[in-house]
Amino acid sequence: MKQDLSRIANTGLISKITNENDAASLIQDGMVVASSGFTKSGDSKAVLLALSQRAEFDPLKITLITGASLGQQTDARLATLGAISLRLPFQADAVMRTLINEGQLMYIDENLGETAMHLKTGVFGDIDIAVIEASSIKEDGSIVPTTSVGNSAIFAALAKQIIVEINLSVPADIEGIHDIFLTGKYPDKAVISITSAGQRVGRNSIPCDPEKIAGIVFTDKKDSPADILAPDKTTEKIASYILEFLGNEVRAGRLTKALLPLQAGIGKVANAVLQGFAASDFEHLTIYSEVLQDSTFDLFDAGKVDFASGSSITVSESCYQHIFNNWGKYKDNILLRPQDVTNAAEVISRLGVIAINTALECDLYGNVNSSHISGTHIMNGIGGSADFAQNSYLSIFVTESTCKGNTISRIVPMVSHVDHSEHDVDILVTEQGLADLRGLAPRQKAKAILQNCVHPEYRDMLEEYFTEACKRGGQTPHVIEKAFDWYKNLRLTGSMKRQHSLQESSLDKL
Repeated sequence: MKQDLSRIANTGLISKITNENDAASLIQDGMVVASSGFTKSGDSKAVLLALSQRAEFDPLKITLITGASLGQQTDARLATLGAISLRLPFQADAVMRTLINEGQLMYIDENLGETAMHLKTGVFGDIDIAVIEASSIKEDGSIVPTTSVGNSAIFAALAKQIIVEINLSVPADIEGIHDIFLTGKYPDKAVISITSAGQRVGRNSIPCDPEKIAGIVFTDKKDSPADILAPDKTTEKIASYILEFLGNEVRAGRLTKALLPLQAGIGKVANAVLQGFAASDFEHLTIYSEVLQDSTFDLFDAGKVDFASGSSITVSESCYQHIFNNWGKYKDNILLRPQDVTNAAEVISRLGVIAINTALECDLYGNVNSSHISGTHIMNGIGGSADFAQNSYLSIFVTESTCKGNTISRIVPMVSHVDHSEHDVDILVTEQGLADLRGLAPRQKAKAILQNCVHPEYRDMLEEYFTEACKRGGQTPHVIEKAFDWYKNLRLTGSMKRQHSLQESSLDKL
């Protein structure tokens, strides 16, 4: 593998250069291993894959902690070989997901803003080895990250040993876009004095004791590309409703044309919604988010965004190439921070973030499920959506009204799993319309959602349920014994739609 010693300013560390196989040999059975990486960006591209190759003939099990999801099919390879006993705090791999749902692999799905504090207080035990991708190592031993920060700063602080992967595919002049601020722990947790998206409060590299660096591996692999889909009629409609709503907020005097800092969750719907701002009348926008997606750079190019702050750059292959071919255009307008800073309640609340996140389903009263299929099977995880929903100025959730050829309604009587309670959901949007839930009591919320968000093929069913529920009374009316009938229909017939030929006796067999 090609080496570039100029990337290691601390010459005393040059002797630590090794290959990925020897570095992976430091990882032993039963260890707690932490890896850089946040939504496929800035992750281990050599050592963990070498570990998976070794696991084929030398079985072992580790606890694997990251910032968020990994690229390079790392999760799939390690999981398939049974090399992971516990995974946290987020994953987005189909193979791993299957093993988790089969109960073969334990998974802790938690708010991404909380992991650093849990690590500091020893909830997950000591970190034996951290594998951190870097663009370079500075003279003091500190690490300059690449396209993400995630939990890397806390990993470097707590790990007993550190393996650094220096990625030569990332230009050395990426240095300068990172804002590394260590928050400390209770009772001496630091004030994060960010008052604007573009304000720097930390240093540009991750502090690291050079004595802890056990190996340095050179790589040249690019980040795995994000799966970005072009906007379609559904996402364009959702975007149009949000833009209309925000325009009304400007006319009402609650916002200006610069709005407040925007946050958008990962995924095609949220990314497409953010892209909708390119053709809007809004200007001088800022972004304070976890992930900077293709839409972020589209908005830079459209002259709509002045500054963007996040924890990672997670983009498609073409966008990645565009960014680094035009790096000078973006460098001074981006900051990447640790995820316990990007997701800090203190900062989100102070800045008044407008949060746009994706729901798997929502119920009559605005409760949102963003992580589990039919209440039991994990999809990816809650990610940072709750960090933003609970603390934002506006909490917006978007979803298509149906999926799977209209056999599944995304708006149901009662969600099968609650990630975000009705108290943290201000706006619900589907391609059918937008429901503003602010200032509404539960029964009023139900009527707004019924009128604006439900697909026509399910509206009568949901209205019938709500009418019966209201007859029973209650602040939040439900027919408890029927609340999950739609899921029963789905399991038995392949559709949530009521099947008149379906016998009650068949339902009772579930």
